[in-house]
Amino acid sequence: MAPRYWLETLGCPKNQVDSDKLAGLLESQGYGPARRADQADLVVVNTCAFIEAAREESIGTVLELAAAKKRGAKLVVTGCMAERYGDELAAALPEVDRVAGFGVPVDFGPTRLVRSGAPNGTATGVSMSALSASALSVGAPAVGRPVPSFDLLNLPRPPARAPWAYVKVAEGCDRRCGFCAIPSFRGPQRSRTASDILAEVDALGAAEVVLVAQDLVSWGRDVTGRDVTGGATARSPEVGLVPLFHEVSKRADRVRLLYLYPSGLSQELIEAVGASGCPYFDLSLQHVSRPLLRRMRRVGDAERFLEKISTIRQSFPDAALRSSFIIGYPGETEEDHDALLRFLEEAQLDWVGFFAFSNEDGTYAAGLPDQVPSSLVVERTRECSELQDAITARKRAELVGTTCQVLVDAPGTARSHREAPEIDGVISVPRDLKVGSWVQARIVEAEGPDLVGVPVAA
Repeated sequence: MAPRYWLETLGCPKNQVDSDKLAGLLESQGYGPARRADQADLVVVNTCAFIEAAREESIGTVLELAAAKKRGAKLVVTGCMAERYGDELAAALPEVDRVAGFGVPVDFGPTRLVRSGAPNGTATGVSMSALSASALSVGAPAVGRPVPSFDLLNLPRPPARAPWAYVKVAEGCDRRCGFCAIPSFRGPQRSRTASDILAEVDALGAAEVVLVAQDLVSWGRDVTGRDVTGGATARSPEVGLVPLFHEVSKRADRVRLLYLYPSGLSQELIEAVGASGCPYFDLSLQHVSRPLLRRMRRVGDAERFLEKISTIRQSFPDAALRSSFIIGYPGETEEDHDALLRFLEEAQLDWVGFFAFSNEDGTYAAGLPDQVPSSLVVERTRECSELQDAITARKRAELVGTTCQVLVDAPGTARSHREAPEIDGVISVPRDLKVGSWVQARIVEAEGPDLVGVPVAA
């Protein structure tokens, strides 16, 4: 019987893409998926290290799986925590057989692991030291930047198991936001070629494709050395998000973009997304106070953001907008917080995530004075969440009586253009609708962030 693996994924959609590629690699090496973690011969945890809460969740998950795995099974920790902490993490987790970042070649064969800290290099079961030549040769490297010896970004992946799929178009980030440590362990931006991205989209065969990257609007900039988010400089599908978006749209019924820096959201990109049938704009704002954004090493302010939102809605009244905000960044004043509350009320965004500031070692913000007390961060987050929850519920209730096209994700669950997978609310539909089908549905009820829809006869 073939050995079985279990892959636990934590964090953002970009991590899910990495896990999909790991799954493809494992299956190419003879593994099959296990039904449960305690049935697996190999348990892999793809961790998140973005903020303290994510690290705590990652450690807790690792310990739970270590306790639950069957006798003789091997436990491997990879992902952002492995990239960022490496040997320190291995020393802190004796329950783990291997800690390996994505820059390390991996062979998941059953007999060759040297466990970190094992005496005299004692073999314990899963080698992370060598990958077969055939696996290394699959896929062209990302262009414009050096690549690690083991580059998940360009490994193939199995066909999509759901009607939708994330596709990562770049790794790393060239921005230096004051709160973010990602560039320190994911490296500078490395854009994939359009041909590799489109080949992956074709192979996945998903009805909806969600393009993701740490800085999506900058895709291709590291290749050309200039801004290629759209306009006169972006006339080839090899560069520029707009032409890439159009090319992907020829291959998938719905294309969604996650994480758009407002400064890179050109009118051409707005028009392309708005006219695509999926007018969904995920704007990476983080705050609206100009002084605080400067302290974050970002640009913008409430007035400019509201103008951009108004431009989108004037052209595409049916557009859905999402954003996220950091609460309690060092130096955040009551005036800054009040400005964010006013912005939320005026912007009327469909979806918003709030994150308490996490003091990350090695970031610009780690050394800033005027840290906000945690009790005040909790209070401010509660105020923002209560306001936005009411806005979201009201906007969802306003959809009752309307019709929309939905994609059936799973029995009884569907989404329209307004709901990104795994992030936003869902639409409950009859369970007998075929998974992967497109259905015209009438919204008959709102339940907070979720909706209830019934098929409309053609």
